[in-house]
Amino acid sequence: MLELYDGALDVEEILSRWYNTYKDKNYGAFINFVGIVRDEDGIEGLSFDIYEPILKSWFEKWQEKAKEQNAYLLMAHSRGDVPNHKTSYISAVLSPKRKVSLKMIEEFVEDFKANAPIWKYDLKNGKREYAIDRSTPIEGSGILS
Repeated sequence: MLELYDGALDVEEILSRWYNTYKDKNYGAFINFVGIVRDEDGIEGLSFDIYEPILKSWFEKWQEKAKEQNAYLLMAHSRGDVPNHKTSYISAVLSPKRKVSLKMIEEFVEDFKANAPIWKYDLKNGKREYAIDRSTPIEGSGILS
């Protein structure tokens, strides 16, 4: 399941809803990752642009990989501005065995950082500045890289 939100994510609501939805589906592990915007380099927060068609395709490929291991992926991400100390990204893996979830969450988060079509901007003095030094070009993206 892929969820996109405007602004910061409500961590408690999302994780609680996910847990309550899947706790009786016979998964033995529910491993999650929560990304919090850090106060660094004088930023007031981060802002995100998302190319949804490619993100959905990328996520579906991961969901197929998860399904091969009897696992299920969940992801939520922010669009627009997210202030410091708020959450912009949550992902989780459900699986019958913890080793599958632990391994998959690491691989998923790393691939997300490298390949998801989400562009990050620093918020400084009320303006968005492209965070090129912390961005990774997406393979085959052409002018979008």
